Amino acid sequence: MLSLWAWLVLGVTIVLALPVVTLVWLATAWRDPGRYWAGYTFRRIAVIARALNPLWTFTVSGDIPTDPRRPYLAVANHESFVDILLIAHLPFELKWLAKSEFFAIPVVGWLMRLAGDIRLVRSEQRSRDAVLGEIADRLGKRVSVMVFPEGTRSASGQLGEFRDGAFKAAVANGVPILPLAVIGTRDALIKHDWRFGTSHAEVRVLPPILPEPGLDVAGLRTRTRDAIATALEQLRAERDA
Repeated sequence: MLSLWAWLVLGVTIVLALPVVTLVWLATAWRDPGRYWAGYTFRRIAVIARALNPLWTFTVSGDIPTDPRRPYLAVANHESFVDILLIAHLPFELKWLAKSEFFAIPVVGWLMRLAGDIRLVRSEQRSRDAVLGEIADRLGKRVSVMVFPEGTRSASGQLGEFRDGAFKAAVANGVPILPLAVIGTRDALIKHDWRFGTSHAEVRVLPPILPEPGLDVAGLRTRTRDAIATALEQLRAERDA
């Protein structure tokens, strides 16, 4: 019953958010080309839905950037759909790189377009190439971008291999990588199961990693993955203590 309640709350919140986000977009479009405030308003759906969901508690910790308009390319490990709701609790806006299927969902897809999120058609190389231009556009408008470099959720909870795309974009645009370590969301919603579980989830913001001279895409990718892997070990140790 609690899972049904949580899904109902999430669905109603999404529907009610549509006119609000639309109004914010209309009111700010002329002075906010990066759609920062429309996107930030959209992410508040996650905050409201979590507050009304008795099964979950979320924590944000770590080195949170002080300037919300300093653009980063944020990357995180991917445990569950709930990662999206957890990361949305960060106190600054992120444009999400998301597969095209999300944009096809009524209301959700409309909100993502209003927010300026980035659509990826995985099966089309042309779409992958265009994504790099979309990422550069958002970063150039002083808005951070969020990418899951594993590409898909981990069924086992183990950290997978990272793809190059996010790191190519960081090097090409000269922006820091902002690593995020996510834990606990796998318990909140297990892959291939619609039911929510009891979970205390946390996203830990790690120190930014600059694409320094001599640090190529592969080196930046490896350094970022190692930082997230180390943070996940620390988070697990803290929970076991």
